[in-house]
Amino acid sequence: MILVSSCLAGLHVRYNGTHSLEEKIRQLVEENHAVTVCPELLGGFSTPREPAEIVGGDGADVLDGRAKVIEKSGADVTDLYIKGSIATLEKAQKLKATVVVLKENSPSCGSSTIYNGRFSGEKIARNGVTTALLRRNGIRVVSEDQFIGNLIHTIIE
Repeated sequence: MILVSSCLAGLHVRYNGTHSLEEKIRQLVEENHAVTVCPELLGGFSTPREPAEIVGGDGADVLDGRAKVIEKSGADVTDLYIKGSIATLEKAQKLKATVVVLKENSPSCGSSTIYNGRFSGEKIARNGVTTALLRRNGIRVVSEDQFIGNLIHTIIE
């Protein structure tokens, strides 16, 4: 089974109430080849919510207590991001997910880039909290671009 970020399947769950629809991913969900997940909602957030970024490191640093996830207003929401990552891991394990496709750039889901923690719009080569936890547990995590560009045919077949 494939686990995918809910926003990539067209669900309006992003921080600003929008989605990041990838039509091929929505099709996989409709054909029961994939199941949706939103770590932020599993962590206790609602939609819309304030934008947040990792400050002081990356997802692994958050898990290890060396960095925090901070909302633009300055509120520390680290615990909710960790809670959502744990719930996502449990769902992936329960479904025996072979790959998890998460939305790039997110402080939770980014698999190769996240925002730099200064709310400046600049991206850096790091990963989010959920990606870090899934990878620590041996689960393959890719971005939507990696999945659609390179993996979709080999994973489905």
